Amino acid sequence: MSLFPPDIISAAETIIREFTAAGLMLSTAESCTGGLIAGALTEISGSSAVVDRGFVTYTNSAKVDMLGVQAETLLRFGAVSEETARQMVHGALFRSRAEIAVAVTGIAGPGGGSAEKPVGLVHLAAKSRTSAFIHRKMLYGDIGRNEVRLATVRTALEMVHSLFAG
Repeated sequence: MSLFPPDIISAAETIIREFTAAGLMLSTAESCTGGLIAGALTEISGSSAVVDRGFVTYTNSAKVDMLGVQAETLLRFGAVSEETARQMVHGALFRSRAEIAVAVTGIAGPGGGSAEKPVGLVHLAAKSRTSAFIHRKMLYGDIGRNEVRLATVRTALEMVHSLFAG
């Protein structure tokens, strides 16, 4: 029995199968999901051929230290922003052997939201070394912490697959 719902496992299986066949590797940079994207991928047997590494950067200092996010970006735009997600994905890509990386930063709740950045706001970024880049700003709403995190995993896996499929 898996820790994840069947749709997430199916998406992860597809990524592992397709990346394995293509000889590609993937890295993740996660804040609000706390490693769940990497966890979903590594739930699949054979994932070690695909998942190079995952960065769990829950604090701002971890984002700076592990991914090279600029402190100025965090001060100017905040941790939950397109700019931070963009720098996170660049850091994950270039501090790994992966050809594709995905990054997420958001507010899972139940607290921590504001009028400008409500609970359920998540910024996701995916990038390939060949310069393809995708950003999504998701407003999942205050649907519960677990639901926001699982919805983010679904969106992240979809973005990775979209980059792969090209």
